[in-house]
Amino acid sequence: MNTTTLKGEGQDFGGNVKETLGKATGDKSLQNEGIADQLAGNAKQLAGAAKDVFANPGPTIEKAKGFAQARPYATAALFGVVGLALLNTLRGK
Repeated sequence: MNTTTLKGEGQDFGGNVKETLGKATGDKSLQNEGIADQLAGNAKQLAGAAKDVFANPGPTIEKAKGFAQARPYATAALFGVVGLALLNTLRGK
């Protein structure tokens, strides 16, 4: 766990508190601010998790290799679906 993940957890918690206070007091602005803080906190947590994966890719690569060896057809299907999604995204569909 890195500082980005911790900051994201803190922002998510703070946003949850703001949302609850906004609901309790009927302050829609505070409630919406809390929801926005929660979304930003979740994004930071996701970025922190990605940093952790790229900082130490060894276990992730080994898991991917193991999955590909154990399930070659599922791996091929997964790459096909991702390839089609990427192609459609680049074509603008």
